[in-house]
Amino acid sequence: MAAPAFYLDDPAGETRVTIGTVPTFYLYGEPHRAVEDGFVHAEAIDDRSRPSAWTIRPHTHMRLAHIFFLATGGATVRVNDETHRCTAPCLMLVPATVIHGFDWIEETSGAVVTVAARRLAALAALAPEIADLLARFEVIPLAANDAARVETCAADLMRELGWSKIGHDAAIQSLLLALLVTALRLREAPPTRDDTRQRLLVARLRARIEARFRLREPVSAYASALGASETALRAACASVAGSSPAAMIDERALLEARRALIFSDQPIGQLALALGFEDPAYFSRFFTRHIGRSPRTYRAEQHKG
Repeated sequence: MAAPAFYLDDPAGETRVTIGTVPTFYLYGEPHRAVEDGFVHAEAIDDRSRPSAWTIRPHTHMRLAHIFFLATGGATVRVNDETHRCTAPCLMLVPATVIHGFDWIEETSGAVVTVAARRLAALAALAPEIADLLARFEVIPLAANDAARVETCAADLMRELGWSKIGHDAAIQSLLLALLVTALRLREAPPTRDDTRQRLLVARLRARIEARFRLREPVSAYASALGASETALRAACASVAGSSPAAMIDERALLEARRALIFSDQPIGQLALALGFEDPAYFSRFFTRHIGRSPRTYRAEQHKG
């Protein structure tokens, strides 16, 4: 079901209409509706992929992130304007609001766990490193023994979600946390205490950027709002994200610009204003400097492809 506009939710819960047109679903194929803070869902990959001839067209979800486990097979994945190829066994992490679509290899098997963004934020109180686990699209290859452990966890979660016995909610929380911690441990070495503080600061920065990147605020405003010095914020971003706060703000604006250029025919001048650029010519120079092509050329290339 195609929505009339591409919607994004900010961390405060305010839904705003932004640029672009792309199907927006609750779960794939289901009309968009409000997401409960504690929502968790799990199903086999082929439940929705087989009826769609193993093709899931580009779409997005509000406040819902995905954790895919591929036991066999693989897929070509479209994430915003990028194409990735993944092969089983692996985990695939898809953040909320990301535009994504799949061309699955036929008979791919595995599971997909869908979690409310606010439930993930609540779990970060138990394991702070979770705060940035689903901040970006990521593929984590799995060794055979790790794949077996993840497969068991996903199967137990699907089974638990299918009934309601004593301790039901606690069991779901335990299995979900186990799956997330497993992903963390497979992805990188355990962080130090200082690293954890930096990760939480960067996670808070990402949330604020998501809510306010259209305002084109300076780094100093972000640092002040987060209760950190600019020096500390830059150090955290360099350590955790390998980037600077200013670059992260620009990257989010560029991501939104690329989405709109691909998925809509909005005039470039209107797009510039929607992203907080009062001068469309300056926006064009900004986009060209970072992407290497003008917005007009970039749009033509994407539509041609």
